[in-house]
Amino acid sequence: MSELKDVISKNIVELRTKARLTQLQLAEMLNYSDKAVSKWERGEAIPDVRVLVRIAEIFGVTLDEIVRESNISPQVQPVKKINGKRVFITALSAVLVWFVATGLFTLFYFIPVTAPYAYLVFVVAPLPTAVVLIVFSAKWGNRITNAVATSLIVWSCVLIFHIFTLTFSDFKQIYFLYLVGAVFELLVIMWFTYRWYAATKVKKRDKKKEEKAVDATEEEGEI
Repeated sequence: MSELKDVISKNIVELRTKARLTQLQLAEMLNYSDKAVSKWERGEAIPDVRVLVRIAEIFGVTLDEIVRESNISPQVQPVKKINGKRVFITALSAVLVWFVATGLFTLFYFIPVTAPYAYLVFVVAPLPTAVVLIVFSAKWGNRITNAVATSLIVWSCVLIFHIFTLTFSDFKQIYFLYLVGAVFELLVIMWFTYRWYAATKVKKRDKKKEEKAVDATEEEGEI
């Protein structure tokens, strides 16, 4: 066990140093105290599996690289420093949706039968854009970006129903669509608020357990 502690502590120190993070910065990213990080780096305690997985995600390495004697990549960057690339990829994918929409609009515009309705392509385009955003948000984002992307899907659907209803029917009570959209938006807010609350409780519980384990290990060492 002591050998494993030494290996993990050495790798955490090396990763943090190469990423140019302080113990406090790493602790804030993990939602732990810098005291806990200090204990891990001195080999006085071992982070639990979930924390080790999170550390691996932050530094872009595998869990195996943290728990085994291995050569850490000389170029280590915390996730927060590579978010720009992810934002660019997400934005490029969203722009691609509108590029395709423009192509379809051009095609439909020069067909006599569909020409009067070619503009509807741009009415529908926000929905696949929102779907692209929620896919990338689920992979790289957080609860806030997921909530925003979900809200965009809701209101994109409302917009589509609104424009198509005005275009192809005589239905006048359009406000009903926005009432339904508001109800779904409220459900989205409630759902993500609940998830945030539940995740916060779990983090606080795990943090207390980890800090108790660190303190217990320190007391054993003093004895």
